[in-house]
Amino acid sequence: MQVARTSALPRLVIGAPQGRSGKTTVSLGLCAALRQRGLNVQPFKKGPDFIDPSWLSAAAGRPCRTLDPFFNAYPGSSLGARLRESFLRGMPPDGFGLVEGNHGLYDSAGDETGEGSTAALARHLSAPIILVVNAARMSRSAAAMVRGYQVFEPDTPIAGVILNHVAGAENSSSRHLAGLRRAIEQYCGIPVLGALPVEAACSIPDRHLGLVPHAEDEHLLPAISACQQAIERYVDVSAVINLANQSPPLPVAEAATSPRLSPVNGSDQPRIGVLRDRSFSFYYPENLEALEKSGATLVGVDALRDRRLPGVQALYIGGGFPEMFLSELEANRTLRQEIFSAVQDGMPVYAECGGLMYLCRSIRWRGETGEMVGVFPFDVEVLDRPQGHGYVALQVDRENAFFLPGTALRGHEFHHSRLQGSLDGFETVYRLERGAGLGNKRDGLVYKNVLAAYTHLHCDGAPGWAASLVSRAKQFGQQRAAEELRHD
Repeated sequence: MQVARTSALPRLVIGAPQGRSGKTTVSLGLCAALRQRGLNVQPFKKGPDFIDPSWLSAAAGRPCRTLDPFFNAYPGSSLGARLRESFLRGMPPDGFGLVEGNHGLYDSAGDETGEGSTAALARHLSAPIILVVNAARMSRSAAAMVRGYQVFEPDTPIAGVILNHVAGAENSSSRHLAGLRRAIEQYCGIPVLGALPVEAACSIPDRHLGLVPHAEDEHLLPAISACQQAIERYVDVSAVINLANQSPPLPVAEAATSPRLSPVNGSDQPRIGVLRDRSFSFYYPENLEALEKSGATLVGVDALRDRRLPGVQALYIGGGFPEMFLSELEANRTLRQEIFSAVQDGMPVYAECGGLMYLCRSIRWRGETGEMVGVFPFDVEVLDRPQGHGYVALQVDRENAFFLPGTALRGHEFHHSRLQGSLDGFETVYRLERGAGLGNKRDGLVYKNVLAAYTHLHCDGAPGWAASLVSRAKQFGQQRAAEELRHD
């Protein structure tokens, strides 16, 4: 297999011994600080997520992209090559890549080999790791922890440490910081790049599914500024840049590179409506790019404000928090009726999680109920506890508008809602090997040319999804055009 080499793009991975050590605070602050210095920061998030990436996108001024070993692990293909290709596809030529890891550095959900861990991802990308360590109530023991993480798996490129919750770190005479620094640099041989004091609170308010989406609450932008100020004051940003600049040239197998699709021009280019507003904001940029590369023109639709459905040949309704906007969604009766009519006419519609909820009869949350589109005769109940959370592996086992039976797909889910009533007699097309879905190891409701599921798909884990949706949109447009000619 031939191997091509890129230029040595500066890059780094932000990891931690365990969750809630401060990775997001450090990642946000570094993105903003590096951007302030004129660097073209390209953020990445390891693992399935929509909320952290929305904040990273705002801090960096570029859409955050996803790197996920689970999505890219296919038999007969090189996981490392696929991850490197995904990374390079998202990096601008003059980019500075910053990857925020997830969980603990060596944690890998459902994978005892650790191949899905942040450490493994860093090795595949040949990217130095900055380990964020919560040093509360620790001194010399922190060095033992860091040293253990250095040697646990060979060749894991831990290159520096940023300490968090350090007592008195705002003062140069901090005894806590001096002891931590001395022990780590002596026993681990890597630099302490900074130390955030306990008082440097840069928290982002929680929501029932995690951090609050940035796009939904613009007034929370000061949180990013607070993270940046903490990094500027307590971290050696120049040393971080120098560390990233030491990244070696990154090999990528040419055979792993996805073919580039040429957009269709002229009247053959179908228009796909994408519901994007405060209620529906969970979209991977890679998915939107895949639709465009497959020949679609994307048209934004605001489910809260747009009274009419624009001239489109398909709809893509992603996830979000429709339960937060029940009254506004219900009040926009005209758009709901137009979507219902379009579905009856056979328009292709692909919907995920929040989109599935919107296509049902109603949503009930905290004593309030809102009428929705009504394509599916189900009422949705939103609960306080998760009803599905984690990776999904599934097989398509029945006919539908977008995937052939037998297709294997990988995705994820995180929902607090469930459909009320039995699914008996209603067609579903996904058989789940892993995940909760609609219950009883099923997901993927089908009606006419609609496919709606709790499973979120990423194009890396669903090859052919974008091309199929665009092809269906084109067919529907051609059918409509033919019908109009007959009527004329």
